[in-house]
Order: sequence, then C-alpha cells, then structure tokens
Amino acid sequence: MTISWKTCSTEIKDFVTDLLYKTKEIIKEDFIGFYIHGSLAMGGFNPKSSDIDVLVLTHKRMTVETKRKLAELFLNFSNEPFPVEISFINKEQLKKWTHPCPFDFHYSEFWRGRYQDDLSKGAYQNLNGKLRKDADLAAHITLANHRGICIEGPPIDEVFPKIPRSHYISSILGDFQECLENIEEDPIYCVLNLIRVYWYLKEGIISSKQEAGNWGLSSLPKEFSFTIQKVINSYADEKEIYKFEKSDLFMLRNYVNKNVQELFNITN
Repeated sequence: MTISWKTCSTEIKDFVTDLLYKTKEIIKEDFIGFYIHGSLAMGGFNPKSSDIDVLVLTHKRMTVETKRKLAELFLNFSNEPFPVEISFINKEQLKKWTHPCPFDFHYSEFWRGRYQDDLSKGAYQNLNGKLRKDADLAAHITLANHRGICIEGPPIDEVFPKIPRSHYISSILGDFQECLENIEEDPIYCVLNLIRVYWYLKEGIISSKQEAGNWGLSSLPKEFSFTIQKVINSYADEKEIYKFEKSDLFMLRNYVNKNVQELFNITN
C-alpha cells in the first residue's frame, strides 16, 4: 500500500518531525525551511522501500564541521526505519539559478560508506569545503514546486526558483539513461521511472512512480500490460513475489526508449 503525507502513519510523521528538530539543532539560526518532495509528498510512498526526500534551505554556506555533524546525524538516523535522501542549499546558491545547481551538503544511503570512512579516519575526502553541484536538484526542485510540502519555513513558491523545462528534462534524462542500463538489476524502480519520463515528455505530466505505472498500464500497448501490472503490484508491496523475464523487460525498455528519443528530438 502506498501513502501520502496526509494519509501516512504517526510513525512516519514523528520520524520527519524528529528529523527536522535534529537538523535544526545542528544548523541553528542558519535554518530557513524544510520541505519534502518525492513519493511522500506525491502520494506514492511505500514504508518498506521508499526514501523520505527532503530539501533544506539555509541562509549561508555551511562549515565543514557542520557537515560532519550532519553526516553523523544521518548515519545514525537514516534507515531507522526509513532511508533519507536530503540536500542542503543556501539561498545564495538559488539567487541566480544555474544547472547543475550548487549545494552545501547531501546525504543518501548511496553516500553512507563514504561518510563512514571519512568520519572513522578523520579524513576530508568527502566531508570538505569544496563546492559541489548536483544535476538532480533541477528535478527535485521542480517536484517541490509542483507537489512538494512545506513542513516548516516560508512557502515553497517564495524560496525556490522556477526551473526551466530544458533543465528539468536534462535532469530526468540522466536517471533515465541509468535505468535503461539497470532495468534487469532493478526492474521495479527502472520500469516506473522510464514510464514516468515518457509520460512527462508526451503530455507534460509530473507524476509519482505509482501514478506513472497506472498511466502506463492504461496507455501503453497491451502487450506490456502483464509486465507493468507485476511492477505495480511489486511496488505496492503485495505479498506475491514476481519474477521478471529479461525479454519482457527489454521489450518494454526498448519501446519506451524509442518513443522518448523521438519526443526529445521533436522538442529540441
């Protein structure tokens, strides 16, 4: 069963509230706002598999020591029980929008090992003062602008810029390419994300993965319905475990990719 912020359990709301409180304890007066985007905001959150996606806005660039404290927080907090993907951006970095967007600090489970290594060795390979940029932020901010939720701070439309459509497409196509390559290893995420990109380029709809799956089931050729239905059921965490045939996944992937490339060429 997938849920939204409005319908989620007390456990999820308490987790997010605690995350907000602990984050503010570290960044103190530099805090401006805390915003959720992604599946929890859009109504496709699965408590057993989804990340809690967060954007935090601050007044100024943070110090390396602050980054180390945040890394310690998320190493202890993320996956207990929900994985967190969170990015910290200061208002100067958003004053004049550039793509890829600069940011101060990012945590996701993908970064866990790197931060653990830095903290255990007292190293600065990843926790340092270097300016970093993230192409994914164009997509994250677009999702926040369209369907994000302000947990604390000024309204979303007052603090985040409108992202040019070309930058949003550039951002989602990066993930799209990875899904083309990884569909066999991660069929649930990749199928839903491929369809989500196709739907956006075809009709301009910004959707959750669950919504994209339902659209694909009703709009794509019927020969793909069985595979898409298995993906939807698996994403919703039904009890039955599904096996995906490589040939079925590749047929669906190739169909979506062909149409995405045609639509991209038309719009560019």
